[in-house]
Amino acid sequence: MNASGTPQIVVTQVRSAIGAKPKARGALRALRLGKIGRSHTLPDRPEIRGMLRKVSHLITVEHVTAQEVGDAETA
Repeated sequence: MNASGTPQIVVTQVRSAIGAKPKARGALRALRLGKIGRSHTLPDRPEIRGMLRKVSHLITVEHVTAQEVGDAETA
């Protein structure tokens, strides 16, 4: 969880969007991904979950604990 108490997830793109449907490519852009290996920490909200479901074959998702988020912010 971050300072506001919202759970966080780390999303990493592991496969290319070449050949993916336009809505899947749009979801990757909305998640601020687009290149293999790029990662972002996002809040765990229903609208984010819907985008993740759309591109589940292209990404990996990890849940982040409050301690891990705090460690990343201090590093």
